[in-house]
Amino acid sequence: MSMEKTLVILKPSAVQRKLVGEITSRFERKGLRLAGMKMMQLTDELLNEHYAHLANKPFFTRVKASMMASPVIACCYEGVDAVQVVRSMTGSTNGRAAAPGTIRGDYSVSGQENIVHTSDSPQNAEEELKRFFKPEELFDYRLASLPYLYSCDE
Repeated sequence: MSMEKTLVILKPSAVQRKLVGEITSRFERKGLRLAGMKMMQLTDELLNEHYAHLANKPFFTRVKASMMASPVIACCYEGVDAVQVVRSMTGSTNGRAAAPGTIRGDYSVSGQENIVHTSDSPQNAEEELKRFFKPEELFDYRLASLPYLYSCDE
C-alpha cells in the first residue's frame, strides 16, 4: 500500500481558540498516522516563501500578520491519499461556505481565520513538509491498528 504524507498547520486561530486537541483528534480518529508535530513561531522569511504565490495579492501582508499572531502547530499526517483525505475533512477555505461536519465548517466563520492550512497536492505537500520539518523531525513507525484501517490490497 502506498502511503502519502501531507502538511497540516493549525493556525493561530486554532491555537488561540484552544482547538488543537479537538482538531488533531479528528485526524487520528479518521485513521491518519501522525508522523511529526511541533509548535513553532512563523517568521516573515518563512511566510514569504510559503505564500510566495500570494505575494502580489492585496491581502498578502494581512495573511502574514495573521499567521504570525501566535505560534502554530505544524503536523505531518500520513495515509493512503492523505492530501485528499485531509482536504475533504478540512472543507472550503472560507469557513462560512464550508460544509457542516468539516473542520472549517464546524469551527470557522472567516476566510482568513480559517483554523488550518493544508497541502493542496502531493507535490506541494512534499515541498511544504521540507519547509517546515527537518528529516529527523518526521517519524516512520507502524501503527498497530493498520490492519484495521486498510484492506491488504489498498
